[in-house]
Amino acid sequence: MSRLSLSTRVLLALVAGLTFGLLLSRANAATSERVVAYVEPFGTIFVNAIRMTVIPLVVSLVVVGIAGADASRIARMGTRALVVAFLFLCLSGSVGAILAPIAFSRLRIDPGAIAALRARASSVAGGVDPAQASLTRWFTDLVPANPIRAAADGAMLPLIVFAVLFGLALLSIDVDQREPVVRFFRGVGEAMLRLVRWILVLAPLGVFALSLPLVARLGAVAIGALAAYVALIAVATTVFALLVLYPAAAIFGHVPIERFARAVFPAQAVAFSSRTSLAALPALIEGAQRKLGMTAESSGFLLPLASALFRVGAAMGLTVGAVFIARLYGADLTTAQVVTAAATAVLTSFSIPGIPGGSIIAMVPVLASVGLPAEGIGVLLGVDTIPDAFRTTANVTGQMAAAVIAERRRG
Repeated sequence: MSRLSLSTRVLLALVAGLTFGLLLSRANAATSERVVAYVEPFGTIFVNAIRMTVIPLVVSLVVVGIAGADASRIARMGTRALVVAFLFLCLSGSVGAILAPIAFSRLRIDPGAIAALRARASSVAGGVDPAQASLTRWFTDLVPANPIRAAADGAMLPLIVFAVLFGLALLSIDVDQREPVVRFFRGVGEAMLRLVRWILVLAPLGVFALSLPLVARLGAVAIGALAAYVALIAVATTVFALLVLYPAAAIFGHVPIERFARAVFPAQAVAFSSRTSLAALPALIEGAQRKLGMTAESSGFLLPLASALFRVGAAMGLTVGAVFIARLYGADLTTAQVVTAAATAVLTSFSIPGIPGGSIIAMVPVLASVGLPAEGIGVLLGVDTIPDAFRTTANVTGQMAAAVIAERRRG
């Protein structure tokens, strides 16, 4: 077992949890609840361990991603690359927000099972006061009156807004004053990433302990629901790349679709197999220079920046995941809440580490932004290998498209 990869061990743990959960769903109710009572705490511990890293990790990565950049290169690149990337992210999140409620509305889950999950969850979106979910309240709460209070309350969207503004403020002061602060946040981010890697070693146990109670309460329908989630991510990210990213590169970057496809394909292959956009960066740079004619200066700056900050597949995946968890727990998200989830997904995507499964960590603030139970990420983690491969492939496609458009338009 020790020679198996983490992804393989997580998938095996998921299969074991689903299998035993199905057996328990058909057993005596008292016996089933007794077993669940023993197993469930391990899943809670695993989720809590991930949650404790979220706030320092997200804040530190956002601050370093903004303030740690070279100001002169950002000035040369201009605002066009950032605008293009942000538009892609918003469009991706919007597509997820539109498709997910429609696709998952057809899922049929037993009302009794939903009631059990609702009773277990500490808070769900369906229990939120409608006044709290209004668009006006959502807009005014974007700027936190007290960032420390926002962190303590788990209000991730206002906290991310504060981190972005803080990073921009650091970027505007002298280098001698900025560097110590950036080094501090970079150290915090690296330490949190190391802690996350330690926690993920226990992912098979956590996934088993989270999937077994879920399936024991939901029965076989849970497996069908998970299959629907995986299929939607795979299809939506692929179609988005083909219908949006490729044509955008052709129209605004003045690169024929066939030529763009040949240039980005090696990086896509690396991204799909490794599930990390950072591993695909060398192939992105080589394809941009050799097949698209980008200069070494442009490709050497635009692509690393895009690879570190710009993940179009994650913006869609996080939004779809939040809507799926809401459906799984029987929570009816309002339009304002879906918009909040999509906006949080777009902003959070800037801070996702370029490692396999990095998006799953960012799912916690997205769920928290609409009051959904964080335990749901354990279910998604178990089947995240396939969606993560498609998300990462969409990520590198979007990174190449944004860089091509920025370089051509700037030229």
